[in-house]
Amino acid sequence: MNRLLLAAYPEPYRSRQGEEVLACLSEAYPGRSWPPPREVAALVRAGVQARARAVVDDTARPWWLDGIHLAALALAALALVPYLQDVWHWALHIDPGQHAIAFHFSGWYPWAEGPTRIRLLPYGLLPLGCLIALLRGRAWIALPAAAAMIWAGATSHGRILFGDEGKAGLSYYGLGAPITARDLVLSGTLCAACAVLALCRPSRLRRRSYRWLVPVVLAMLVAGGLHIISVSPTFQRGLFALEVAALIAAWAATAATGDRRWLIPVAAVAIVRTQAIVVRPDAFMQSFPDLVVLILLIAPLPALAIAAQRRQGQALAE
Repeated sequence: MNRLLLAAYPEPYRSRQGEEVLACLSEAYPGRSWPPPREVAALVRAGVQARARAVVDDTARPWWLDGIHLAALALAALALVPYLQDVWHWALHIDPGQHAIAFHFSGWYPWAEGPTRIRLLPYGLLPLGCLIALLRGRAWIALPAAAAMIWAGATSHGRILFGDEGKAGLSYYGLGAPITARDLVLSGTLCAACAVLALCRPSRLRRRSYRWLVPVVLAMLVAGGLHIISVSPTFQRGLFALEVAALIAAWAATAATGDRRWLIPVAAVAIVRTQAIVVRPDAFMQSFPDLVVLILLIAPLPALAIAAQRRQGQALAE
């Protein structure tokens, strides 16, 4: 189990010092397959910091381009989250039955037939395709997928190719900020980020392994297998915990390097979700008071900026 902790570190570090770290853990905690929680937290934090330094030391791309790439990845994941159950059922031909949400028709493949008598697809395929393309650094593939998200949201009242989940009903994100496919701010911001990335040379974009899709597949398995929909308390608590973990990782990376690239995805997600609450306050889920939610969304931005400034000041003093 100790080897799982090494996954937090970049590959070069694991190759050079991985066995040494494992030997130290075995010596410090004999007979235990997992160190104490405090040691786990320290190792994970050190791993995040090591990854952040490796990213900053890579000068193949400017920091702002990498930040926009991270923002596009975060927005694609945010758009995919409410449709995990749909995509899982569609991919495995599972009949959701009574668990089908916000469809005007039910039964096996609820999006396969509609009033328009054309075959429909789950809307979640668009952000999923965009996410995969961005992970592999293929912005020219992600751009049409993001543009199709705008088209699907803008044409939800006419003949549509995609089912009306997320169009007729609300989809919730984290703290209860309602965002639907009709709200084009999310898809529009994602499309703009993909356009900027597509204008750059493909070789300048970071390519990540397909292993980054493992958490996405596991999330689909949990959401589809247990029928955990986006409006359920379990979904909300899980997404909130994931968002907190991501913010802590962004803060640790920023504090360790003084680099501002992680501020860009945090700002993009905060702007999109804050806009959704401000524009539609009547649809707010009231999981927390409105002011508390807005503070929680906006507070990480100055926190990351201050952390970057302090680290840069320390570097100059040294």
